[in-house]
Amino acid sequence: MIHPIKMKTTLIAAAEVDRLETWQRYTSNMCHGCHSTCCTLPVEVKIKDLIRIGVVDEFEKDEPPKNVAKRLQKEGIIERFNQKSGIFTLTRMSNDDCMYLDRKSRLCTIYDKRPDTCRNHPKVGPRPGYCAYKPKVVGR
Repeated sequence: MIHPIKMKTTLIAAAEVDRLETWQRYTSNMCHGCHSTCCTLPVEVKIKDLIRIGVVDEFEKDEPPKNVAKRLQKEGIIERFNQKSGIFTLTRMSNDDCMYLDRKSRLCTIYDKRPDTCRNHPKVGPRPGYCAYKPKVVGR
């Protein structure tokens, strides 16, 4: 008697950003097929990240951070500033996308200058080693 080969079906579920238990263990091949879900998370940055991005000049790093924050909030670059930690949070669009994420390509427009938070994801973040993976919607 010939036994049919049992094939294991893999269900690719989409993670829910706010439910960490739905996140998948990160593998490097995930990014190519993802909808850039990590780019919808709040991005915390330090002054050196803002200098690298090019929204703060090198000479401004000696200014009081709250003054820099006030200017960046006025310009719509940051949402908030935590004076105690010295951490700024980048502005997100109305759909929660990072302001530097291209809406069509879903790629970072400042990839070479991206903040350390982005460079270190998913090693750091809400659930280290895991990703809020959502497969890209394939156009018809």
